Amino acid sequence: MVTEYGIKFTVNLINNHFGNLVAKVCENLLRRGPLNLQLIVRYTELTPQQVKNSLLILIQHNCVQAFSYEQDGGLEDGPKSNTQYMALFNNILHRMRFSKFLEIISREFDDKCKELLEGLLQHGRLTLKQMVERAKDMAERAKSRKIEGICEDLVQESLVKLLTARYVERCPASEPVLAARDKEETPAKKRGPKSARTAEESQTLEQRVLAAAAPMGAQRFSAITNNESSVSRETSTDDSPGMRVGAKRKYDALELHIEPAAEEEEVVLWRANFEEFIRCLRHKACIENVRERLDDGAATVLRAMLEATRSFENKVKTEKSVPLSLNNIFEEVMKSEEGRGMTLDRVRASLVQLGCSPSARGTDLKKIIELAQNDEVESIVLKRYGRDAYRMFRLLSKNGCLVETDKIANTTFVEKKDAPKILYKLWKDEYLHMEKLVVAGARQSQFLLWKVNKPCLWKHVLDEMFHAALNLSQRVAYEREKEKEFLNLPVDKQIMSQEERLNRLKSVRIVLESSLLKLGDAFMLFHDFEESSLLKLDDAIMLSHDL
Repeated sequence: MVTEYGIKFTVNLINNHFGNLVAKVCENLLRRGPLNLQLIVRYTELTPQQVKNSLLILIQHNCVQAFSYEQDGGLEDGPKSNTQYMALFNNILHRMRFSKFLEIISREFDDKCKELLEGLLQHGRLTLKQMVERAKDMAERAKSRKIEGICEDLVQESLVKLLTARYVERCPASEPVLAARDKEETPAKKRGPKSARTAEESQTLEQRVLAAAAPMGAQRFSAITNNESSVSRETSTDDSPGMRVGAKRKYDALELHIEPAAEEEEVVLWRANFEEFIRCLRHKACIENVRERLDDGAATVLRAMLEATRSFENKVKTEKSVPLSLNNIFEEVMKSEEGRGMTLDRVRASLVQLGCSPSARGTDLKKIIELAQNDEVESIVLKRYGRDAYRMFRLLSKNGCLVETDKIANTTFVEKKDAPKILYKLWKDEYLHMEKLVVAGARQSQFLLWKVNKPCLWKHVLDEMFHAALNLSQRVAYEREKEKEFLNLPVDKQIMSQEERLNRLKSVRIVLESSLLKLGDAFMLFHDFEESSLLKLDDAIMLSHDL
């Protein structure tokens, strides 16, 4: 779900990380969709080399995916392809969650795994050789006396751990080729089952490109290949001593994505698997929601079920967890410290609370997400419009259908003269959908009907969050600029001491960045797994508007 302020916010992220030229290319791709190199040059009014370098950076950091359509150029020329570049909105948004990803790794693995992932997040994608070089550089800076072979073994061991847990994956194909538009629907497809055709047609272009680029099956998380069994077999564009990791990855990306590869052997690139991190954060949000709505016992049981079946989930937005038997659930619960004090009857009662049926004990994660969404938006309505508006909005949200004004007032015990004003205010701010019903007769009457259109409302709330995050991000940048100006002033012109100024800046940053983190969690729940967090996002939205 990409909104206007969503684009502005992600462009602001790219601008802060890579500069205005890269941000300009990224914005055109987000607004106009996939473009070839010539069109990007035309729309951005940059030189071809500037556009090339910008695409190189965006591809290196997994923010753009190249692809092409196969086109028939006649029997003599053979098939031809025209490379296009697509901005990946979700991957750009993930850049503000790197600290959360590192926190997950630090909880599950040792510092070596965390350092390896930190390098992948910092550089976008690296070869095994570049990971080893980075580890050696860090060891030299720390004045460590690790033997070269030991350093290489530690990096490979950490990489295998992260691959096994699916936190790291092979990079997708540099330029997958899609069939021409007029050849997408073959007669065989038309004769297939209706459900299969519907699923095929519902796929977006981005989903098709990413599916075509993804490594096949187990190869995605395989640490050994025919072309690379050790670091010594990897090759790079330039092996000179002065060639650092950052420069090497730029040349690698240029060779892999902008121009035809000049190397005979394949260089295996690795990157962080954002899907697995989002799945972990989604599970955490569901568990915390259950803890707040039900109790600690239900949250403990849900955590045990999700941890036991995590490897069997084939997508992030899984609607229901994989069913488990009662004995298997109880066995998983006993593995945690909180679960050891629970009896079998207590586990059974928690499963009833979670709505698990005796025949298939799987949890409805989609329902948990929807309940948290409703609670969050109702909280916003309560704070902005008052308790009467909250009761009317909650009634309409639960009904899910059109309700007449007087019936709303009678059901929620709101004064009939006040109800139309409140409903009109909610409609004006895009929180309600309104329809007019005209009844013809001896005397023509008009009735106003109201309902909550959740898909439209969720998009509106998400856009508000992106707007708030953009304001907060710009305010943080403003505070940093003011700090630079203050440090450049002569001592006799400084109104307050440097220490006081730094303390003030630190206090402002803490408030701004904590609000931005809350909004970041809300993005995931409304955008990545379609729900708002238990964090009260309206506080952050109001704060950003005040600032």
